Amino acid sequence: MNIRRYTRSSNPLSFLHLSLNPRAYPVGMDTRRNEAYKLRIKGLSYNEIRAELGIPKSTLSNWLRDVVLSEAAVLRLRNRVREGTAKAFLKRNKLQTVHARTRAKVTRTSAQEMMDELSTRDLWLIGTALYWGEGYKRPKTKNGRQITSHPINFVNADEEMIRVFARYLRECLGVPHDKLRASMRLYPHISEAAARKHWMEASGIPRDRFFKTTYLVSGASKGLKPFNRLSWGTLQIEVCDTVKFYHIMGWIDGMKKQL
Repeated sequence: MNIRRYTRSSNPLSFLHLSLNPRAYPVGMDTRRNEAYKLRIKGLSYNEIRAELGIPKSTLSNWLRDVVLSEAAVLRLRNRVREGTAKAFLKRNKLQTVHARTRAKVTRTSAQEMMDELSTRDLWLIGTALYWGEGYKRPKTKNGRQITSHPINFVNADEEMIRVFARYLRECLGVPHDKLRASMRLYPHISEAAARKHWMEASGIPRDRFFKTTYLVSGASKGLKPFNRLSWGTLQIEVCDTVKFYHIMGWIDGMKKQL
């Protein structure tokens, strides 16, 4: 066997060099080379051949670099590259999503700890701002003329927002339980009894202060939005007290001047 030996000083990475003379290969090497050749012409990549035969990629490259592949084999290799790229892209996106969620959780927890206990004044400002953004403020008209009487009217689907606004009415405006009126706006698939229980717990408004429920046409039936977008519909809180309504409107005007 024609073998040229290398010293450690001449090549620290290799101690034996096989010449390109086919007779120089150890027994069985031709068989393994043929196996690699057969897999390559089928369109397998060097990585796939290495996994199956245990032959280093550098050796495969030396053996198979002049192999001419069929169109089918070339197509298979291209598709494999595309699939590998897509898988790597999805894997990277998943990792980025995990990291983003972790960062969001840490940031949110840290920000939550920054919030001190809220005072009554804080509640007053929050409730007034909520009505500024979500409450019914437009003056009512009758027969083309504006009327001065106006109820407090607040509608929302967010149970926490409802809870805070109901507390604002009680603690900042002094509205008693028997002056609060609640009515639900539900989609046909929502259980009225279950929704009423949900909103009673969120608002603290008793059962006897819940009035007629309004059923809305489901956007899902028209294919406009997901069927269960609002799991509990919305709750409307109403207080028939014109003076208190104009108190809120005055506070909003005061906010506007301060900002």
